[in-house]
Amino acid sequence: MTAPDPRAGVREFLRRQGLLRAEEYAELTPLTGGVSSDLWKVDLPTRTVCVKGALAQLEVAHEWLAPVSRNQVEYDWLQFAAPVCPGHVPQVIAHDAEAGLFAMEFLPPERYPVWKAELLGGHVDVAVARAVGDLVGRLHSASAADSQSALRFATDDNFDALRIEPFLRVTAEMHPDLLERFTELARTTASTHLAVAHGDVSPKNILLGPDGPVLLDAECAWFGDPAFDVAFCLNHLLIKSVKLPAHAAELRAAAQALAEEHARHIDWESPTAFGTRVTALLPALALARIDGTSPVEYLDAVQRREVRNAGRALLADPALTVDQLLDRWASAGSLPTGS
Repeated sequence: MTAPDPRAGVREFLRRQGLLRAEEYAELTPLTGGVSSDLWKVDLPTRTVCVKGALAQLEVAHEWLAPVSRNQVEYDWLQFAAPVCPGHVPQVIAHDAEAGLFAMEFLPPERYPVWKAELLGGHVDVAVARAVGDLVGRLHSASAADSQSALRFATDDNFDALRIEPFLRVTAEMHPDLLERFTELARTTASTHLAVAHGDVSPKNILLGPDGPVLLDAECAWFGDPAFDVAFCLNHLLIKSVKLPAHAAELRAAAQALAEEHARHIDWESPTAFGTRVTALLPALALARIDGTSPVEYLDAVQRREVRNAGRALLADPALTVDQLLDRWASAGSLPTGS
């Protein structure tokens, strides 16, 4: 039996939403770069939009199932974030909860390059990292102060399926000697509820627009631990310092600038307590990007071993502060703690 053409479903959605007339045609071009959703560039007769729909099975080597209701979660997050940081998230145009689809503005890549591509090309701008820290910090602070956020983003099961299970529990299976540490981190993360975490603050989900960074892909959004977002993004910068040793000092400075700018917005708890959870989580996330469900694709075998060594060393003996972790990262990677 032939599977239904997803393009037909997108065109029907556009017609229901009044974006496409019955006699009109829309050209759909699949967009790449993610593993969790169908994403289309849609050329309508009068404008270009982007349509997104969640996949039940994520496109990775290991089985990774997740609820398609996360499409609604992302829509809700975009609705929350737009008035807090206008211009720094895509504008939503239409949404169909039953179909699991929404349309948003299309941001052309020639004006909105992806931060990941810029970093891997050796273009490290500390000011960009500082702006990302400011953006994420403003969103965290606004959600912590919003009495409705805890109810609106009570998405613990979704976050567990998308982040705690594949990044912590699965990775723990590859490092049984660190199982107790991973179990503790999973328990602490799941039980911390302070602000809305985006859940995927990665350079691949950040566009560098003319007015500053634009944050995408909030399928994991969850009223939980905002430290996860900072640890997640710092981890990506540190891993790229292994890929690009000639830019390691710049990437370390970028990581520090991001953390410092974010810290200016921490008004929901002690900055010290927040930083402690960041330093505890980051090495586990580093190991997850090597041995978990969704490993990074751009490291060679030697670089993977270096990240694994750093993750294991810092997980077994956690840094006390973010600055200390950044200082210890490079030397930890050279230690013979992993195979």
